Amino acid sequence: MALLSRKTSWQAVLLRLSLKLSKIFRRDREPEVATMRRRLRLIEAVVPHPPRGTETLTMSVDGIAAVHTKVRDARTDCYILHFHGGGYAFGSAPLYRDFAWRISAATRACVLYFDYRLAPEHPFPAAVEDASRAYRWLADRIDPHRIAFLGDSAGGGLAFATAYKLRDEGFSLPCAIVALSPWTDLALTGESLRSNAKADPIMNVARLPSFANHYLGGANPRHPYASPLYGDVEGLPPILIQVGSDEILRDDSVRMATKLHDAGRDVEIEVWPRMPHAWQLYARILPEGRRAIERVGEFLQDKL
Repeated sequence: MALLSRKTSWQAVLLRLSLKLSKIFRRDREPEVATMRRRLRLIEAVVPHPPRGTETLTMSVDGIAAVHTKVRDARTDCYILHFHGGGYAFGSAPLYRDFAWRISAATRACVLYFDYRLAPEHPFPAAVEDASRAYRWLADRIDPHRIAFLGDSAGGGLAFATAYKLRDEGFSLPCAIVALSPWTDLALTGESLRSNAKADPIMNVARLPSFANHYLGGANPRHPYASPLYGDVEGLPPILIQVGSDEILRDDSVRMATKLHDAGRDVEIEVWPRMPHAWQLYARILPEGRRAIERVGEFLQDKL
């Protein structure tokens, strides 16, 4: 485990403060899923568009809505399949358009974002089924050795779960997996859920049970396709995990990395000091976000 020792930027200090204040303001409020989705649609309008020269194409992937992003110098024979976060209940392509082109630039590969079905309307295992379909569609067109998985938050857990399912079905796996602050334990047993409850500037531990219940729909929270922490990691490709030191989900990453390491898998984990959950999505304002994406690019260019 690599605990990075870089000095926290002033941008990160201000972001943490603003997120913390927002968290305090929301503490006694737990809006319905529909309300949260409406609020996120308002945010979509202010997410910056990619720079000129970036190709963005809305498409269908075996009936699943998807967005293909390619910067000018990206290779057309290398792909990043992006598993979005949002607690399995939220997430949309416009929210990730700034992130997608940055990943394409860092990896010099095309990025394929897809909209898996969301909970609570479509509980487990709908997301895993959709993710498997999206990958199979892509792998029919691109050599799996030139495809990598990248997921943030719930999407990080989903990337692991999808790899389990594909392996169990005897299908070729991607060349690598990158998980950014992944949610790997829906049984919610990590010690950091308690030890980091006050330090985490954005995530509220009191809300996690409802997100887990929405997604599980009564399923076993330790099912490996729902909580990869409890799965068999045999045969998984090389993996990079990034997580913030103050996150309530820190131990979801640390324990997953330990499990992978103990099983002899090729895994690297980076614990970034004082970073908020999925800080890479703030790369347009955070130097740490840009550096983390650069690191992802280095890792994936080597594997691709």
